[in-house]
Amino acid sequence: MRISTLKIVLGVPAISTALLFSAALTPASAEDYVIDEKGAHASINFRIKHLGFSWLTGRFDKFGGKFSYDEAKPEDSKIRVEIDVASLNSNHAERDKHLRANDFLDVSTYPTAVFESTSVTPDGSGKAKIAGKLTLRGVTKDIVIDAEHIGGGKDPWGGYRNGFAGKVSLPLKDFGIPHDLGPASQEVELDLNIEGIRQ
Repeated sequence: MRISTLKIVLGVPAISTALLFSAALTPASAEDYVIDEKGAHASINFRIKHLGFSWLTGRFDKFGGKFSYDEAKPEDSKIRVEIDVASLNSNHAERDKHLRANDFLDVSTYPTAVFESTSVTPDGSGKAKIAGKLTLRGVTKDIVIDAEHIGGGKDPWGGYRNGFAGKVSLPLKDFGIPHDLGPASQEVELDLNIEGIRQ
């Protein structure tokens, strides 16, 4: 499977309490963060070529996550995120209905996509390779993410935040999507912006 770069550290959504990390799995030096859904300081956007002529764009409106992160030892990070796939929104109701159907995401059978990291390998410059498993449409694939730390620090409300951004390309066939959109539209690109609040 060919995967392009993804510059993000993802977390766990509020839609599932089962996504919380256990203390035993979280390194003692790492700190836990939850994605700031309520403040909408996070987004998962997508784009795919339309017939090779233009980009069709959209987003997932419902997702969330939790991650552990140690700025001094990013290799100890753990990441998990869930996406409510039915929340897909391309600003066109009829198209969204088709994308949610069996031809594409089949959200009635596979309502949730999950990414969970298996290792993090930093390069010393704020970037890292994140290996993990992505489950989409009932298919689980190993992917490698190129992650980038955007920044961290105290916020005006007495909290502490860290933020990340990224991109990834996913071949549709790798996840069992049966509908063929043509040779120019074999992969979907994701743009992600994540801001987590330290717990």
